[in-house]
Parts: sequence; C-alpha cells; structure tokens
Amino acid sequence: MEDQGNDNSALGHNSEGPVGYYHSKKDRIFVRAVQGEYNLTEELKTLRSMPRVRKASELNFVDGPQAYSRHYVEPKDGISQLFHIHLEEYGPGGKSQKHGHVNEAAFYILDGDGYEIHDDIQYDWHAGDIAIVHNNCVHQHFNASDSKPARALVLKTKPMFVFMNMLFQKTVEARETTPAPGGENFVVREAEVDFNHPEEDY
Repeated sequence: MEDQGNDNSALGHNSEGPVGYYHSKKDRIFVRAVQGEYNLTEELKTLRSMPRVRKASELNFVDGPQAYSRHYVEPKDGISQLFHIHLEEYGPGGKSQKHGHVNEAAFYILDGDGYEIHDDIQYDWHAGDIAIVHNNCVHQHFNASDSKPARALVLKTKPMFVFMNMLFQKTVEARETTPAPGGENFVVREAEVDFNHPEEDY
C-alpha cells in the first residue's frame, strides 16, 4: 500500500505532512469488506439504500495549501467498490505530491492551465483537456498560473487494482505544507456558484 513513513503525532505532523492531511492517513480503506450469506441479500439492500447523488455542499475540501481534494466516492463510503472519484483544486503556483501507483487515472481539467510531469516528461494541459496517468509512472500535477487556481475531476479504479493484489504505490515527495509564491492568500473554492462556467459566458 502507500508508504507508511514515521508517525510523529506528538509533534502534530508526520513524514507526509501535518496530521489530518488526506494523503497522510495511515488507515485508509482501499477495498471495502463484503460479507454475509451466500445470496448477499443484505449487501444488495445496503447498496440500494446509498445516496445516488453526492452533494458537494456536504463534502469539504481537505489538504492544502497548494493542492486541495474533495472526495466524492471511495470504497469506505459503501457506494462503490470500483471507483475513487475526487475533485482536485490547485492554488496559484500549486502542485501535488510526487508519487506513483499501479492504477491508471484520468484528470478532466475543469478550469485553469497547468502541466503534468510523468517519468520526467512534461505534458501541458488546459481547461477541457483530459490528462491520463498511465500505470506505474511517477507523476506530479502542477498549476502553471501564479495568479489563478486550476481544477480537475479525477476518476480512477484504484480499488479494483488493489482488489486484484496490484498493491504498489509510494509517495516520492510529500505535498507542500506552505503556499506557493502567489498563492499566499488563496482560499479554496468551497462554495463555487458558477459551476466552472466563465463569467463572460461561452
């Protein structure tokens, strides 16, 4: 699973960043247990009782101050065993952690301009593009603007890869714990009202 690092909880941080950062969690659920009678009737009842719409207003962004995440679907929620879907927001000049994992991921760029570095190769992206992270590459995501945020919807089938015993993932460089130059006063867009549409319309 993910690199465990050394926990220094008494100091209020660990090797991955401050305690409470999503990407520093040591107890994440990657694959949810499914158990019960052979007909799994109770499991089906549970699945069918789950919400069909996840309200953004009920989910907060976590992490920061350069890269923020809002996790809509992951196995621990009981909604889906297949997907992990989250929204990423990069503050001005922000970047993600540098890491690698077996599963693929697709980043649909909602707004902003930025780039990826995959195995030391740079790939630029703009709003409307899809950035694909291939299996087993070491990668990092960057906002190219030092004045505007960037946002991406991330879809990945990590739970199924883990279920199939494809377990490797590792953080190479942790997320930054201080804002990037230009992003010192940035506040993540928790209650965005324009739904990623430009003010001047299309």
